[in-house]
Amino acid sequence: MTDANKAVVLLSGGLDSATVLAIARAQRFDCYALSFAYGQRQAIELAAARLIAEAHQVKEHRLLEIDLRGGSALTGDSPVPKNRASTALGSDIPATYVPARNTVFLAHALAWAEVLGAFDLFIGANAVDYSGYPDCRPAFIAAFEALANVATGAAVNGGGRFTLHAPLLQLSKADIIRRGSELGVDYAATHSCYDPQGPRACGGCDACVLRRRGFAEAGIADPTRYVTSDLQVATSHG
Repeated sequence: MTDANKAVVLLSGGLDSATVLAIARAQRFDCYALSFAYGQRQAIELAAARLIAEAHQVKEHRLLEIDLRGGSALTGDSPVPKNRASTALGSDIPATYVPARNTVFLAHALAWAEVLGAFDLFIGANAVDYSGYPDCRPAFIAAFEALANVATGAAVNGGGRFTLHAPLLQLSKADIIRRGSELGVDYAATHSCYDPQGPRACGGCDACVLRRRGFAEAGIADPTRYVTSDLQVATSHG
């Protein structure tokens, strides 16, 4: 049995995934949200994910625990890079890349979708204002969608074709924020920082820099609580 109105949405608790969930809801999907505790130092994002899932009235929100510790500044003891130059963002694969993370996440999402009889998956990948992760690029999105349609009984038996939606893929962070604001996303409830200091964002990691710049360029007040209140926002892409 299939249900064309069901979709599995990867929900980290960050700005991008919250926007994607709102987009899926606006497209009238019944949303099933999937979050992961994978050993990340920014586990505060999971509390944000719960709030966002409740606010958007998902049908079910699952939190899976997997161990991806090591190999990344997000899951190990190495320092999170801070205050990198704008020209460095997206130019290489940074220390915060978690090996195969989106592949692992989407594999779980695909399995759940097949159980649900759903053929739509949503991910908040972005290839414009991002930190250089290979699993946020168009080639990866296309390759995983192709994989889903040869690796599942539902697709091979003609039950339907899986679609991997990445609606933010070609949007700037400012455009993402504008779109989410139009859809009523409460960005104060989201968490993006790679190296939070208690409930406050560090302000200097790649995620904070891109978030701050996005709000500034969108002309929308940034509701984020940073460690210091006098952070200067870099608005130049050069």
